Amino acid sequence: AKLGEQGNLSELVNLILSFADGNKDGRVSLPEAKSAWALLQLDEFLLMVIMQDKEHTPKLMGFCGDLYVTERVEYTSLYGINLPWIIELLIPSGFRRSMDQWFTPSWPRKAKIAIGLLEFVEDIFHGPYGNFLMCDTNAKNLGYNDKYDLKMMDMRKIVPEINLKEIIKDRQCESDLDCIYGTDCRTLCDQSKMRCTTEVIQPNLAKACQLLKDYLLRGAPSDIHEELEKQLYLCIALKVTANQMEMEHSLILNNLKTLLWKKISHTNDS
Repeated sequence: AKLGEQGNLSELVNLILSFADGNKDGRVSLPEAKSAWALLQLDEFLLMVIMQDKEHTPKLMGFCGDLYVTERVEYTSLYGINLPWIIELLIPSGFRRSMDQWFTPSWPRKAKIAIGLLEFVEDIFHGPYGNFLMCDTNAKNLGYNDKYDLKMMDMRKIVPEINLKEIIKDRQCESDLDCIYGTDCRTLCDQSKMRCTTEVIQPNLAKACQLLKDYLLRGAPSDIHEELEKQLYLCIALKVTANQMEMEHSLILNNLKTLLWKKISHTNDS
C-alpha cells in the first residue's frame, strides 16, 4: 500500500522476505517476521531495503525489534563544522552559511560527492517501485565515505509520491504555506476548495541543485564555472508542472554529470 500498485510486487515480496531472514537459514521465524513488520512501517527502512543494491544507500547490517544498524559513514554532513551551541547562537545565519563552505573537501572531491547526489536523485525518480520525493533536502542528511562516495544519512523524509498525495490531499489551507510536507515538498492551495492540491511543485533534482549551487561554485575551475552556474540555475528552475519536464529533467541531470565527470575523471583528487 505504501508504494501503490506496483508491477514488481512479487519481486518486492521476495526482497523483503530475503531481508527478514536475518540469520539466513532459509526461513523467516515468527520473531524475525514481527521485527521486519515493525520496521517496514518506517518509510525510510522500506526505501533502504528497496535500494540496498544502490551505491548511495548505506548498507543495512542487521536489525532487532524495531531498531536497525547501517554501515559506518565517515563524514556525516555534506559540509560544515560542528560548533558548541552557545557559539552557534552568536553567529549570524548568513555568516554561518559562508563559514560552512570553508570546511569542505577539495573541489574535485566535492564534484564526486555531487555526482553521487545526482545519481541518487536518478535512482528514486520513477524507479521500479514508483517515484519517491525528497522532502528535507538538507546538507545534514547527506554524508560521504573516505572514498568521497555520497551516502544518504537520513532517509526519513524521503517518501513515496503516492503516500504524500494521500497525506496532503485533504489538508485544509488558506495559502500555499499551509501545503508543505517536511521542509520542502510543496503543493499549491486551491483557494476555491480551501484544500491543498496533490502535485508537488519542485522536483527532487531542482532541490538537489539548490543545495549544491554554492557547494560546487565555490572553488570551481574557471574554465567550467560559467557553464556549471548556467546548468545549476536551469536545474533549480525545473518545475513538475512544466511541459516535457521528464525530458528536461533527464537532459539537465546528464549535462551536469557529464560536465563534472569530464573535469575530474583524470585527477587523483577525486
